[in-house]
Amino acid sequence: MKTPRELKVKPIRNGTVIDHIRANKALSVLKILGLPSKESAVTIAMNVKSSQMGSKDIVKIEGRELAPKEVDKIALIAPKATINIIRDYELVEKGKVNLLDEINNILKCQNPNCITNTEEPVITRFYIIGKGPVSLRCYYCERIMGENEIESQL
Repeated sequence: MKTPRELKVKPIRNGTVIDHIRANKALSVLKILGLPSKESAVTIAMNVKSSQMGSKDIVKIEGRELAPKEVDKIALIAPKATINIIRDYELVEKGKVNLLDEINNILKCQNPNCITNTEEPVITRFYIIGKGPVSLRCYYCERIMGENEIESQL
């Protein structure tokens, strides 16, 4: 019987590793980041065994660091994710995403009668009312948005 060969993922020189993404959500993270693109090489691991989560996804992005607004969006679908910044093959910064208490100007309220969906210049505003799974309440009309509605907008 042959001994299985271990396949290793090539380390990235500069870029970002997003770890502890809920299983099967890596493709949603790529959508948020507008990936894949010609500018960045991307490596995805899905349904990887995890002692903390059971299973998880991991996304490695070569040559790109995330903007704060991108991290805020990722927190909405992967509130336990960690963001690791790599420079010259070294981990220089590691942090967890922070699901804010209030989300402003990222999502659109699904209530067609909400003031944010009129000609009024009103910025959307949501309060986090649940973190597992994430659910939001509109500041203006109090409509509740669930995980599927949130993810469909990101």
